[in-house]
Formats: sequence, structure tokens, C-alpha cells
Amino acid sequence: MAEPYVKKLCTILLEAITDKDPLVQEQVCGALCALGEAQPAEVLRACEEYLWRHEKLAHPYRTMILRAMETVVSSHISDLDKDMARAVIFLASSEMTRVKDLVCDWQQAASNVLVAVGKQFIGLVMEEVLSKFQPGALPHYFVVQTLANLAASNVFGMVPFLTSILSTMLPMLGMAKHDMTRVAFCCALQHFSESTLEYLANLDQAPDPTVRKDTFATDIFSAYDILFNHWLQSREAKLRLAVVEALGPMSHLLPSEKLEEQLPKLLPGVLALYRKHAETFHVSKSLGQILEAAVSVGSRTLEAQLDALLAALHAQICVPVESSSPLVVSNRKEVLRCFTVLACCSPDRLLAFLLPKLDANNERTRVGTLQVVRHVINSAASQMEVKKPFILSSMRLPLLDTNSKVKRAVVQVISAMAHHGYLEQPGGEAMVAYIVQQCALPPEAEPQKPGPDSEDPATDSVRDVSISTLYLVSTTVDRMSHVLWPHLLEFLTPVQFTGALTPLCRSLVHLAQKREEVGADAFLIQYDSNVTLPSPYAITTRLLTVSSNPYLGDGRGAASLRLLSVLHRNIHPLLGQRWATTVPLLLEHLDEHTEETLSQKEWEERLLAFLRDTLAVVSDNTWICQLSLEMCRQLPCYNGTPQEKNFLYKCIGTTLGAASSKEVVREHLQELLETARHQEEAEREGLACCFGICATSHLDDVLAQLEDFMRSDVFRRSTGIFNIFKDRSDNEVEKVKSTLILCYGHVAAWAPRELVLAKVESDILRNIFQYFSTKDPALKLCLIQSVCMASQAICSSAQAGSFHFSRKAELVAQMMEFIKAEPPDSLRTPIRKKAMLACTYLVSLEPALEERVQADLIRGCLHSVMAVLPEPEEEEDRQESLYLDTMHALEDLLTSLLRRNMTPQGLQIMVEHLSPWIRSPRGHERVRALGLSACLLQHFLEHLHVSALVPFHNLGLLIGLFSPRCADLWPATRQEAVSCVHALLYLQLGYEGFSRDYRDDVAEQLLALKEGLVHPDPAVLFHTCHSIAQIIAKRLPPEQLISLLLTLFESLGDPDKNCSRAATVMVNCLLRERGSMLQEKVPEIVSVLRSKLQETREEHVLQAAQHSVYLLASQHCAAVVSSLLGGPLPFDSHTCTLWRALALEPSLTTQVLGLLLEKMSRDVPFKETRAFLLSSSPGREATLLPLAATCALHEVLSALESGPAVLELYPQLFAALLLRVSCTLGVLLPRSLQAKERRSVGSAVAPRSLEPCSCAVDALQAMLLRGGNEDVVRRVELEGGWQLLRTSAGHEEGVTRLASAMAKCAGPRLPLVMKALVCTQSSVYEIQRVTSTAFLAELLNSNVVNDLMLLESLLDNLAARQKDTSASVRRLVLRGLANIASSSPEKVQAHGPQLLTAMIGGLDDRDDPHSLVALEAMVGLARLLELVKRQDLRSVLLHVAIRIRPFFDSEKTELRSASIRLFGHLNQACHGGCEDVFLEQVVAGLVPLLLHLQDPQAPVTNACRFALRLCGPNLQHEELAAVFQKHLQEGRGLHFGEFLNATCKLLMYHFPELLGRLAATSLFYFKSSWEDVRAAAPVLMGFLVLHAEPEHQPQVDLEQITAALQLLLKDPAPLVRAKAAETLGRLVKFA
Repeated sequence: MAEPYVKKLCTILLEAITDKDPLVQEQVCGALCALGEAQPAEVLRACEEYLWRHEKLAHPYRTMILRAMETVVSSHISDLDKDMARAVIFLASSEMTRVKDLVCDWQQAASNVLVAVGKQFIGLVMEEVLSKFQPGALPHYFVVQTLANLAASNVFGMVPFLTSILSTMLPMLGMAKHDMTRVAFCCALQHFSESTLEYLANLDQAPDPTVRKDTFATDIFSAYDILFNHWLQSREAKLRLAVVEALGPMSHLLPSEKLEEQLPKLLPGVLALYRKHAETFHVSKSLGQILEAAVSVGSRTLEAQLDALLAALHAQICVPVESSSPLVVSNRKEVLRCFTVLACCSPDRLLAFLLPKLDANNERTRVGTLQVVRHVINSAASQMEVKKPFILSSMRLPLLDTNSKVKRAVVQVISAMAHHGYLEQPGGEAMVAYIVQQCALPPEAEPQKPGPDSEDPATDSVRDVSISTLYLVSTTVDRMSHVLWPHLLEFLTPVQFTGALTPLCRSLVHLAQKREEVGADAFLIQYDSNVTLPSPYAITTRLLTVSSNPYLGDGRGAASLRLLSVLHRNIHPLLGQRWATTVPLLLEHLDEHTEETLSQKEWEERLLAFLRDTLAVVSDNTWICQLSLEMCRQLPCYNGTPQEKNFLYKCIGTTLGAASSKEVVREHLQELLETARHQEEAEREGLACCFGICATSHLDDVLAQLEDFMRSDVFRRSTGIFNIFKDRSDNEVEKVKSTLILCYGHVAAWAPRELVLAKVESDILRNIFQYFSTKDPALKLCLIQSVCMASQAICSSAQAGSFHFSRKAELVAQMMEFIKAEPPDSLRTPIRKKAMLACTYLVSLEPALEERVQADLIRGCLHSVMAVLPEPEEEEDRQESLYLDTMHALEDLLTSLLRRNMTPQGLQIMVEHLSPWIRSPRGHERVRALGLSACLLQHFLEHLHVSALVPFHNLGLLIGLFSPRCADLWPATRQEAVSCVHALLYLQLGYEGFSRDYRDDVAEQLLALKEGLVHPDPAVLFHTCHSIAQIIAKRLPPEQLISLLLTLFESLGDPDKNCSRAATVMVNCLLRERGSMLQEKVPEIVSVLRSKLQETREEHVLQAAQHSVYLLASQHCAAVVSSLLGGPLPFDSHTCTLWRALALEPSLTTQVLGLLLEKMSRDVPFKETRAFLLSSSPGREATLLPLAATCALHEVLSALESGPAVLELYPQLFAALLLRVSCTLGVLLPRSLQAKERRSVGSAVAPRSLEPCSCAVDALQAMLLRGGNEDVVRRVELEGGWQLLRTSAGHEEGVTRLASAMAKCAGPRLPLVMKALVCTQSSVYEIQRVTSTAFLAELLNSNVVNDLMLLESLLDNLAARQKDTSASVRRLVLRGLANIASSSPEKVQAHGPQLLTAMIGGLDDRDDPHSLVALEAMVGLARLLELVKRQDLRSVLLHVAIRIRPFFDSEKTELRSASIRLFGHLNQACHGGCEDVFLEQVVAGLVPLLLHLQDPQAPVTNACRFALRLCGPNLQHEELAAVFQKHLQEGRGLHFGEFLNATCKLLMYHFPELLGRLAATSLFYFKSSWEDVRAAAPVLMGFLVLHAEPEHQPQVDLEQITAALQLLLKDPAPLVRAKAAETLGRLVKFA
């Protein structure tokens, strides 16, 4: 039976090959190949017969079948017999030549079959192919192509046939007229030649070792003659390329004399193709082969062709390379290979051609030539050895080329030269210098890296290539060590090589270490024999200076320091040991930081300390003087790098400070003053630092030198022709003065503190005072800075306290003049900042300033800073730093002034100066003033010393000034205001005697409130202000209260409305908190607030009317409630406020709430509209009185004070409002209010929505909040419950979430609430019954029912509703009963029969068309199964399993998911007792569960995973259970095919008798409505068959399965068709 059945399967699959979907076609081919794996001969025969039988089958489908055949043949060639092979060969040959026209895919597939068979049956294939390769007639294109491919795939089998093939082919060449045919012959000749060459190269493995090259020479030459002399002249480019590809390998087989004879024609002919083809790779490859053949026979005629060859090849190498074109890159390699061949045979001629090309100005010519030179240096090293001088001399002009591509090529040539000893020749130094010069190129000057369309293949810049080359040559080429050391040191000091310092230093470090390993003598530099080398002083200066900017130039700081450390023996013999310790510390510091995190000031201090330490170790005045001289010489080198020059000045100052020769010191200082570029600000600063540092050791000499310079001709006009300064303009003189003034300031700052007081007035400030009349801004800044440094120096002196600064007031006045001269509305220079900083130091000195002077100073400084306008956004970043520095300077000045009068009065004076700015209408002025106030108060607090308990008499005034600012429009102002109040409260505590470190819990709450002040929501903002007022009220002394209130009342008219409202909030809070202390003032305050009610709607005015309403309602409660309810809906803001006033006192509130509940329940909740009565669509309108009562309830319950009354009426309120919510779902407003509601929606300010259900929900929320159940409200809100309650679709879930929150957070309230709700379960309104049942059902989900002993009553109540007419009620009853599993699992057994009966009744509920009751029953059973008694369960187990089985394939996702998950629980319940009984159910459910793993709905697939994991143990085989556990874990991805394969393998091993049953069930799902399940069913079938033993085949009806799969091959879904085809391939198992 096997063969007929396999044939049938093949036929079915072959019929499906015409499927329109490519994926299905591929799967059909795969299935055929799978069949071929088992029965290759039968499959090949079936394919052969099918193709013979269906001669009209379209060629794309024939192609697919042929490809399948090729796969089968390739895999099982050794299994085929000759008859089968002959049949396949005949078919493939016929398919290949069926039509004369070319149909490439089809004929190529047939050709591939022949080639595959030819690997084993070459004789049979050749017999068939040669039958169609007859003399006198041109063969089919693919016959020739097949011969070519056979030659390539079976060299040893084909070469013996080549003699006869060639003899037959040669006459055909002349007959071939079509280009495509000629291309095929060329391809064949190419492969024949390559195969012959491979055969000859491996004669030791060949079947016939007697074969010789000359065997083929004559035929190959004859073919060559036609190809070269006739076909190469064709106009068809493809043919020309095919010819030239063949000529390359053919040239190796030509007779030597014929090759020699043909070269004069052959080479020009091939070279001519360069002009005809854009892609020349094949030409170059063939040319290389021809040249190799010519050289191998010792051709003498090659010499005559060299010029043309070189010219053509050079032109190719000069073609720009496109990195995106692999053929162009390969062509380049082949051309260079040709140059290698020529370099080996004619090096002189090659160089004579190449080297002159280096002088060309054309970029491409020069780059290409350089690349060839580099290549031949590397590939023909022995031939180039004697040519080194010529090659080096020819590089002269390329070294001068500025083109980046040429530079890169030159660097690459130099790298090759270094490896082959060129740089040791004369002229090699120029190459080294060139590399260093390229290393010094600035990175920003480099061209952008080329993109994919660029002509330049190299992506690295010239600089990067040069750096890599220098380091590579230095570290890997040993012979270069003597060339580079110490020659590279010459490049350290010249400025033009600055960019190369990092690679230079790295290379030098490596070279030096290698020399040091050789020996000390080899390492020491002989300066006598190397006069061009820089001196040790020059090297030290250079490396130390550039280290000041350590991360520049790829980290030159670390590189310079490492080189300096390595050269220690050449710098000074004493430095080795010390530098071995200090340099690593500097390097470690650099490693710990980045360019962003490194502090430049700290780094420079470390370097200067390193320099001082070095000078101390050397301790040689002559050496130190030489070093300082070298430093001065190098100063001009850094004119373009101000930072480094500035640092070098500091180094000079440090070095001069260490020098013992005063004459040398003064001489250098004089020179520095005369040669400095005074116009440069950075240089002035650097020179001044130099003088300051030098003054630490030579104070008198420095001051004397500055005095001498002041008396020089620089500052006197003169007409003397010898005056070197005679041409200086006045501006230049001002710059020199600026330098001089700065020098004095730095001298004061750096001079020893014990000497500075004696010199500051007599020698320093005396000279500074001469220039205060200037108008030059730069000189002003220098004057201010110097005064500041001098003042700071005085303050830091140990004798500062006893120092009497006689000219202090004069200096302060001068600083104020500078400040006042600045424009008041803009900040452009740091003059203000520095002048205020100077004043800060001055005011702390004696004598103290007069009060008037001090007041003028404060006013002037405040005005100069506070009024500055904020910068526009585009300039903000640039000016922000200057502004912040200026503000800090102002803070420091005011703090310094306050420090001299640390009393409440002194603080009051400061605040009075700031008060106009605090109340300014301009926001930026307020925020600055509050910031300054906070800073002053904090300083006052930190330095508070109270010797006696005295009152802080102005506390109320100060708090009244700052506290309303907590609601300022500017968030920053609000923050600062809180800080001010916080500080004031702690000041009061300090004056009350508390210690400074005392932390008051109340005052600390202010800091936590800051976050609320950032919030833009006014409600949050003013709530925070209220909290601030509460805190103030708790800590304010009674005597300060009235002054605070009066100050706050003044703030009611503040132009900032926010601050006005904040003042009101704070007034009201203070009245509530502390009003008892103002008994006589209360009537006056209340009267004022009531009068505002008619004028404004502000909150504080509205609250003032609440007391009156309270009194009225105390006497006439019912009348007030009735009157307010009679008002128009919706309530306006006044009415709402009055309603809330009724909650001020609990007993009153209880009466009001009782009246409102009565009115809300008295009338029906809604009326059916006429539209509802006439149609089936709902249309209900709310009745007016209950709606108004609901709104009023919400307003009363919104008041915080209503809490006690709510607690008293809690169950009645909760039940009434919850049911009010339910009966207003979807209810419309009364028609009389609908138009008003529409108008309010369109108005600018809409009042509260009147939507009936929302009103009820809001009231319920307010009731819970007032009842102390904030956590319930919050929890329901987080879960979205309140929103759900408002919608018909989500109401039930909303009730559930509310009940859950009540159970968790309001347990003690539940007994009375439950009692109130139970009374409503007989309501005539179905929705109210649903709501109460949903609530009670959810209570059973919580353990609170046990704690409160409510379980039994709840069960009885719910059980009584099982027969309710509403399906929703019945469903909720089942949910509630199942909830016992969560709340009281230990009670489930006691009620087991009752619960199971209820659930099974739900499964059998026939009155629910949507099966929702059944769904709830299944979910409930899944929860209860583990908890009921085994004996109770056993009786219903099978019934439940059978009842839920139809739901596995339900159209509803929920039903499928719940039934499958319940099935899993049923399996779990069977473990350890009734597995045998249940095994039948497991087997029945196995196939649906496996297939629904591919269900389109994720809940169903997850349920299947769960159920299968629990089914595993019931199958009674651990391996199956283990597979289920491994593959079906939750959250883990499932490879369905792999899992199904493993499962079916074990099923067929352990349950082979189930094959038929499982297969039959799988067949049922072939018709599933879900595509994925329908596709999974044949996959399951396939795996079952795959793993079943042949003896079990009778269990299945193969004909039925095959027919079903055949039907699936016509399924509309491509995926299903593909899986069906795959399964058909597996059915071969039963064949």
C-alpha cells in the first residue's frame, strides 16, 4: 500500500502547487521534500509522472516542482538507482529544452536537477546532455549552461569528457549568431578552463593522472581565436565581458608559443575594454590572469606592451572608489594585483612610469599613484630595495600638496616606508616631520566624514590616520627607534606642532621607555651632538604649560605629564624620586574627572604646587633662573591661547618666587611689564597674578618695581623721539594703568598677612587712589577689583579687629559713585557686583559708617539691582550668571550691614528698605525683594544671641507684610514668602528663650507646605495659605494678634488679587482659631464681612454671612429648608454657601439632613415621558423635589462640620443615596430645567452640573467623606468606581467596587447599612434590587462578614433571591454565594451542598438567553471546588464536566475562557482520588484544549495553559505532566509547534490506542470558525501521525484524513492551506 498512498499524497500536493499564495506554494514544496525524505524514489516518480501528464501546466508551477525534485535528489543522490536517475535526467532534459525561447527560472530549475544528478551519475547525465549537443546544430542555451555548471560542480567527473565536448563545440562557435548563445559558450569555456586548471593542480587526487595541459591546448587555442578575433568585437557589452572572463583562465591553457604570439594583440584588445565598460572588475581580473600566464612562460613580448599596460592600469587606479560598490573595490584589488606582477618582472620600467606621475597637480592622479607606490613597496619589497633613494626623492612635491586625500595617501605611503626601512635613508627626516605636521592639524578644520555617495572611501581624517601611523611606527617597528629618538623631541616646542603634542608625547614615552630598558647611557640625550633639540628648560616649560588645559587635544595633559616624568633624568638628576610620587597623583586626579567635572582653578593650583615642589627639590638658583628665563621667552608663543598664557604667567611668578637673586627678579618683572600686551584683559589678569605670586617671597622688590614703573615715561606725555611709549594713545595708557592697578590688588591678596597691614595704605591704596577719576570701564573694574582684594586682605589679617581704616568712607563713597554711574534698567558689566563686594568687606572694618551713609548705601545698591529689567529669552543664558553673581554680592552686602546691628530694630530698618520692593507691582522686583528678605532673616536667625527674655515687638508687622505674598502670582515669590514666615516664627521662639537648635513641629510644617505653593490651582494655593495661617495662629503671641490683623486688612487692597485673597483667607483662619481673644472686635469684623456680600463674590465675604444663616436656621429649621429648596435650580454660589452654613452645629445639621432625606424619598424618583410610553426606547425625567433635595444634601454634606450629624444618620443616608444613584441612571432633567442647563453650558462660567445621577454620586461621596470614610472615597476613586456608578453599563461594577472599599475601610458601619439595604430588596424598581444585591454579594467577598457575624444572614438573604425575575439579580446571587470562597473558606464545607446546588442550578438556567448566569456559575464553581468536601463534589463532578463541555467552543470569549478554566479546576479536584473516573473527560477535552492554545483571544489561551497544566497529573504519566509544566508556564512565550511535537510524541508513546479518537476530534476542528484554530488542527493531526507507530495505523481512516486535508488546501486562509500541505507531508509515516 505504501507506494500508491505516497503517490496519492504527492498527487494531492502537486495539485495544490497552483495555489496563488507564495507561502503556500513554498509549504507544498516543503511537504514534497518531506515526502521525499522518506520515499525519494516514489516522490520523484510522482513528480515526473505529474509533469508528463500535465504538459500544459504553467511554467512557474513546473519550476516549483523541479526545485522540489532538485532538493530530493541533492539529499538522496546515493539512494537513487540508475533507472530512476535516468527517468529524472530525461524529464529534466525535456523540461529544459521543451521551448526554444528562454524562460530562465523554469529552465534553470531543470538544469539544476541535471547538475544535482550529475554529481553521482555523470555518465548518464552526459549521455543525455550530449544527445542534445550534436555536431552541426546549435544546442539549447541551457544545454551549454548545464555543461558549464557540471564542470564547476564535478571537476574530476567532467574533465575526461572535455576533449570530446570541445571537439563538438568548436564548430558550433562559428554557427552561434545570437549574443545570448555566445555568452553561454563563453561561460562554458571559462568553467572548462577553470576545471582543467583545478584538475591539473590536483593530479594526485585525479582519476586519470596522465592528463596534461597540452591535451587541451589546440582546442582551447581554436576557441580562443574565435572568442578574441570575432566575439570580442561585439557591440553587446554582456558578451564582451563574458569573452574577457573566459580569456583569463583560457590563457593558462594556450601553448606557450601561441600565447607569446598572441600577447601583442591580446593585451591591447583586453585593455581596449576599459574604455567600453563602466564596471571593469572582470576586465582587470582577466588581465591579471593573462599577465600571470605571460610571466609564467617568460614572455619576451611583454616588455613592448608595458607602456600601454601601465597607462591603462594607472587610469583604473585613479578612478574614485565608491564604498557602496563592491565591484569597484574588487576591481581596485585586481588592478593592484596586476601592478604587483609588473613590479616583480619590470621594476625599473614601473618606477620610471610611476614616479614622474607624483609631480602631477591632478588630485586623482597623485592619489592613485601614491596608492600604487604604497602597494608595490609592500608587495614587491625585494625588487624595491635598491630603489629606496629614488622613491624618497620623488615624494618632494606630494609632501607639499594641501589636498586632504593626497595627504592621507602620503601618510599611508610613509607608513609602508617605515616598515621597509626607507626612513633610515637620507630624506627620511622630512617624512617624519610630515607625519607630525599632519598630526597637528586642528580637528575642526578636517572635512566632514564622507557619506555613502562620496568618492572617498576612507572615513578617517588625515589627522586620525597620521596619529595612528605615528604611534604604530613608534611602537611596532623596532628599526624606527633610532630614527625617531630623540629626533621627535624637536617637535615639542614649536607652536605649529601644538595639535600634535598628545601623539608626540605618547610616542616619545614609548621610545624613552625602550631606550631606558637598553641602558641609562642610551637614554640620556647628548645635547652637544643634537644642537637642534630643545633644552630641558624649554621642554619643562612647554609640557607644564600645555598641561594646564589637560583634556584638550585628546588628553594632552596626561600625555605631557607622563613624558615629563619619563624624561626626569634629562631634566635634572635630582627629580626622579620625587616625580615618581607626585606625577602619578596628578594623573590619578585627571582620571577621576572629566572635562566637565574638572575644576580648572583646583587643577592649576595642583600644577603650581607641583612646580613649587620641583623647584624646592632642585634648589639651584642658576637652574631656577634659567627656567624663568625660558618661561619668559615662551610667553609670546601663547598669544593665541589666553588661558595657557595666563597659567604660564603664574608659573613665572612661582619660579621667580623661588629665585634667590633679587636682581634677576626685578629684571624679569621689569621686562614683563614692558612687553605685556596690556590691551588683552586675560593677559592683564595673568601678569597681575604673576606679580601677586612673586610677592609672597619678594614683597618689597615687587612694590618697588611697580613704583618705578609708575614713575616711568609710560604715564607722562613726552615729545622725545627716543621715548618708546610716545605713540601710545590715551586708551593704551588706560590699559597699562589697568594692569598696574590689578598688580597692586593681587600683591595685596598674595602678600604675607603679617606684612600687608603695614603696606596697604601707604604703598598700595595710595597709588590706587590716583586713578579713581577715570571713565574707562575696564580701569573701573580693575580699581574695584583691587580695592576688593585689598579690603579682603585686611579682613583676613589676624590684626584686622584693631586696624583703623581711615579712608574707608572715602572708598565706600567712590564705590557708590561707580554703582550710580551704571544704567539702572540693564546689567551689562560686573561693575555693580564687584563694587558691592568691595563694600561688603569695607563695611566690616572700623570705623563704622554713619547712619545716613549706610541708608544711602542700602538704597543705592537696592535701586541699582532691583530695577534691572529681566533679560529677553535669547540673551537670558548669557546674562543669568552675571545677574546671579550680582544678587549674591547684594545679599552679602546687606548681610554685612545687618551684622553690625543684630537687633529687631536693625532688622526692621532693613525690611523697611525692602518694603517698597516687596509691594512692587512688578513681579521680578517682588521676587528679588522677598529673596533678599529671606536671606537676611535666615542670617539674623543663625546669628541670634538673646541675653534676656525680651519681646520681639515687631513680629506681627513683619508677618503681616510677608504672609500675603504666599499667594503671589510668581511661584518663586511664594516660596520665599514662606521662608520669611518660617524664619520669623523661629525668631519669636528664640526671643522666648528656646535654643537655636530647637525644632518646633508646628513651624516645621511650613516647609512641607512649600510644595503646595508651586501648584497653579488657586484652590490648592489658598488651601496652603489657610494652613500657613493656622500655623501662624498657633505660634503668634496674643499681644501681636491685633497688629497682624490690621496689617492683613491693609493687604486687602493689594494690586495683586491673589495676595488680597490670601489676606482674606488668613484673616478668616485667624478669626476661627483665635477669635475668642478678640471678643470686643468680633461684631466689627463680622459686620465688615457681611457688608461685602452685596458688593463682591469673594470667598471671604461670602463666609461672613454664614453666622446669620446659622442663627435663623436654629429657630426655624423646616421653614429655612423649605425656602431654600424652593429656590431656582441649579443653586447659585450664594445659595450653596448658605446651605453649607447649616452644617455649623451638629444638632442643627441632623435636623436638616432628616428633612432632606424625607423630601428626597417622598416623591417618585422619575416619571416616564410621553416618548417612552409610545416607544420602546427609555425616556425618563427626574422629579423636581427629590432632585433639589439631592443637590441640597450634597451642599450640606460638603461642609466639614456636618461630620457628627452624618455619623448619626449614616445607614439611612448611605442606603438612600446609593439607591438614589441607581434609580437616576439614564434619567433626564425635568423639561423645565433642560433649556436652562443648555444655556449654562454655553455660558462663560457654568454652575455645577444638574445631571441627576451625577448629583446623587456627588452627594454619596460627600456623605462618605463627612462620615470619616475618606479612604473609601479615595479607594473607589483610584479604581474608577465613581465614574462607573454613573453609567448604565458600569453601574454594577461600580457598586461592587464601592462595597469592596466599604468592607475594607468601613467595616463597623456595615451591619446597619446591610439592614437598611435588605429592606429595599423587594423594591418595585429592578435596578434598585440589582444595586442592593450587587452590594450585598460583594460583602461576602470580604472577611469582615465573619468578624461582624453577618455571614448566615447574608447567605439566607441572597438564597431567597435565587428565583428573582431578573436574570441580573440571579447572576449576582451566584456571585455572592461564590464569594464565600474568598471571605470564609472554612465555612464552605458546611454550606457545600447548598452552594453546589445553587451553582449547578445556574448552569441549567434556561431563562437567560445570553448564558451570563451560566458564566457566573462556572466562575463560582472554579472558586469553590477546592473547598467543598470530596463526597459532596464526587456526585456532581461528571455532571459539571459534561455540562460545561459545549462551552469550550462557544462564540463568546468569556464563556470559552471560564469553561476551560473550570475544567482545569475539576482536574485539580480529582487529584488523589478520582483520576480513573475522570480520565475519560480529560481525554475528551485534550484536543480542544491543545487547539485553543491558538485561540485568537488571550484569556482563552491562558485558560488552556492553566487547564492543561492541571490535566497533566490525571493523564498518569509524569513525562506528559512535565512537558505541560515546562512549556505552559504563565507569562512565558509558547512555541506552539515545538510544544505540540513534544506532547504528541508522549501521547503516542503512552496512549497509542487513543490515536483514532484524537485524530477524529482533530478532524472536527478542521471546520472551526477561527482561522488560527483551523490551522492548528492539521498541525496536531500531523504530529500525531508523525509519532504514531505504523502498527496503529488501522485506528485512523487515512482516506478520511487525506480528504479532509485536501479540502483544507482550498481554505480561504493561506495559513490554513500551508499547514494542511505541511501535514500531508507527514502522512508518509503511514504510507
